[in-house]
Amino acid sequence: MGPDGNGTSVEKGLARSWPETGPKVLWTVPLGPGYGGAAIRDGEVYVLDRVDRQKDVLRCFDLQTGKENWTYAYDAPGKIDHDGSRSTPAVSEKYVFTIGPFGHYHCLDRKTHQVVWEKNIVSDYQGKAPGWAVAQSPLLYKDMVVVAPQSSQVGMVALDQASGKERWRSGGIGPMGYGSPKLVTVDGLDQIVIVNSLGAAAVSASDGKVLWKYAHPCKIPIPNVTALGGGRFFVTGAYLAGSAVIQVTRQGEDWTMKELAHKAQMGGHCHPALLYQDHLYILCNINERQDGMVCFDEQAKVVWQTKNKPNLDKGGSLLTGDGLMYVMDGRSGELHIVQPSPDGFKSLAKAKVLGGKEIWGPLALADGKLVIRDQSQMKCLDLRP
Repeated sequence: MGPDGNGTSVEKGLARSWPETGPKVLWTVPLGPGYGGAAIRDGEVYVLDRVDRQKDVLRCFDLQTGKENWTYAYDAPGKIDHDGSRSTPAVSEKYVFTIGPFGHYHCLDRKTHQVVWEKNIVSDYQGKAPGWAVAQSPLLYKDMVVVAPQSSQVGMVALDQASGKERWRSGGIGPMGYGSPKLVTVDGLDQIVIVNSLGAAAVSASDGKVLWKYAHPCKIPIPNVTALGGGRFFVTGAYLAGSAVIQVTRQGEDWTMKELAHKAQMGGHCHPALLYQDHLYILCNINERQDGMVCFDEQAKVVWQTKNKPNLDKGGSLLTGDGLMYVMDGRSGELHIVQPSPDGFKSLAKAKVLGGKEIWGPLALADGKLVIRDQSQMKCLDLRP
């Protein structure tokens, strides 16, 4: 979700409209089925693929041309419901880190393309993968990489990037869901937050101490929290769990949490809410309700909703940049340029760029290029005017 993990790009000079033919497609490459998004760094595109229910494959492409520079494959046989990769690689200056749907956890050297170290975040910590497999992405923090086994004994674990040596582990915080560790800062302290079937929990990024927990009622959680500033967070979930705003406060060495507001039943299914100029934008389509794209204020009050005009599906992805919002319709493969505003949904342009079903992979933007995927391909679109 971008350099700051909040779905906001620092890109400027992005297109505010397209010709009738849509944005220029710079390249297209085939991929196996899946939902894992791309990570872009230093002109390279990294994506985790899954082939024939037998192997996971890390692929590295050139951002300019789409040429496949190198791959690394490992055996990962097994059948999972909604087959394919789930997570986005994390890429540091020297290394790339991946987590496969069966918990395989790899660190590879970006120059030599060799495995530096490997683990399994399920079996190594006596944990249990959730029903739709492991879906979290690793988090880089200083010279560490953080993942969340969420077994009965271990919540999160920080490893040294270069050696794989354990730097800290937290106590239990609940069973594994589908969220990824997320870095936030509250009252000057770096914290790592994750959601699971017990709610949301945060640990200290420096030593793994469990700081606070919030019991949100979503039993199959996917979207992580959205930081609102001042220790406030927007929490959301599907299956009629609804959405809430919570306040986290430090009192000496202890932390307290209270719920400030709650919106019953209305919540996001797959992707977290994006904060733009004091308003939240999120796709609130769940199995039980079709509320479309929703704009909330910071008190979890609905400002507007699109319902089915347009609906945009439950798994569509969105990001903001240069005062715009790019929204993928997860059902139709249409990409919208949206002007985020509390005055209502304003689509500036749209174009069909992908196909098939369950187009749920997160978007990635760098150097004016948007990398997107569906269940059979990955494309690079030119977003420059």
